[in-house]
Amino acid sequence: MQVAILMTHVAIAIALVALILLQQGKGAEAGAAFGGGASQTVFGSRGTGGFLAKFTAVLAASFFATSLTLAWFASQAGQAPEAGIPDSRLIEQQRNVPTLDDSEQGVDNTAPVLEESSD
Repeated sequence: MQVAILMTHVAIAIALVALILLQQGKGAEAGAAFGGGASQTVFGSRGTGGFLAKFTAVLAASFFATSLTLAWFASQAGQAPEAGIPDSRLIEQQRNVPTLDDSEQGVDNTAPVLEESSD
């Protein structure tokens, strides 16, 4: 689920950048005021400005929602017991576990060995 949201987030980010670059600046509307023929376009007399502005707002809201969702997933992943820095009890348990080597810190080899009786 997290991977799908991340892929959607990246796709929205790319679309948002492309959509912002497609929009015209405020100075480009001056030519339409003097009869630039914008009333016969597909999107109406305002041109693509109204449509692109609304679609940009929808994409921006979607980007914000996916950002919050990914942040929530990241905060939930930090609460897992196996994630992050272990607490001191776990570190002490790992320190006291005997090892297989015969070093001085390993297993105590001085204990008497019990022999099996073959009756």
